[in-house]
Amino acid sequence: MRLSRRSLLAATAASAGALALPGLARAQGAWPTRPVRFIVAYPAGGSTDIVARLMADRLSRVWGQPVVVENRAGAAGTIGADSVAKAAPDGYTLLFAASPEMAIARSTQRNLPYDPVRDFAPISLTATSPFLLVAHPGLAARNVQELVALAKREPGKLNYGSFGIGTSNHFTGELFKAVAGIDIVHVPYRGSAPMLTDLVGGQLQLAFDTFTAALPHVQAGRLRAIGAATPRRSVLAPDVPTIHEQGLTGFTGGSWVGMLAPARTPAAILTRIETDLRALHAAGMNKELQDRGLEPAGSTGAEFRTFIEAEVTKWGDVARRAGIQAQ
Repeated sequence: MRLSRRSLLAATAASAGALALPGLARAQGAWPTRPVRFIVAYPAGGSTDIVARLMADRLSRVWGQPVVVENRAGAAGTIGADSVAKAAPDGYTLLFAASPEMAIARSTQRNLPYDPVRDFAPISLTATSPFLLVAHPGLAARNVQELVALAKREPGKLNYGSFGIGTSNHFTGELFKAVAGIDIVHVPYRGSAPMLTDLVGGQLQLAFDTFTAALPHVQAGRLRAIGAATPRRSVLAPDVPTIHEQGLTGFTGGSWVGMLAPARTPAAILTRIETDLRALHAAGMNKELQDRGLEPAGSTGAEFRTFIEAEVTKWGDVARRAGIQAQ
């Protein structure tokens, strides 16, 4: 069969266009055609890991491909984040990120190997994990006002714990100090569990931690809830007033979980994933997140980018006010 000159030219142009835009062709076609990896920059069992595994289970059914969660912990989340920043931008390696590696690391690591804004394509903010300020029951303060008054009477004598230097609750503690105008001493730990052990045992006096981790100790009487670092009272502890309503106007603190891809990932793939995530939230995922002490979020990629940029600015200001130097 012979082609006309017009048909031959059209076929040649179409072939050239497909070769020139391989990423777009794949995105509009059968993506995904092989397993997808979710990189979590923390050990298994934490909030970021929980969200990633919930999403992986549901999305593997939607996409018809295995979705594998890979934990690459270390250096406050930056090892895992860097591996995704340098991955092929083809939609098969995605990051479930939290605030330390995306919003705080620029203020704590001098030679950060990636740019949190430039080197990633935000897809969606999926959940937030707000903090609860808790105290040892022996501390002579039952609310924020009493705590601030006590700290001002005895500057430098109270202490608070964190998951480690440069972590989200370390910076939330520094924000609390700055807003309240008090001097309390930071004591870093290697994670939530040892910090809470010392807090319950009386070696520590204060700490910010997630509702999931701290609330069981409050309910058992081992710790006292001072205030929620949330914009409004949490459904997990509606009787606990927010720090905001106790006088520190606008105070919030916590971590969050969101999905990002390497920069330059085709827009069609990003849109597909964002759409599928939004459908999961609408199909009952929100309740599953709430049952695990997380607050569902959900956003567009553009909204998530704006959120990350605001977080970088917020925690950068905290670092400067606290005199925290990048190492």
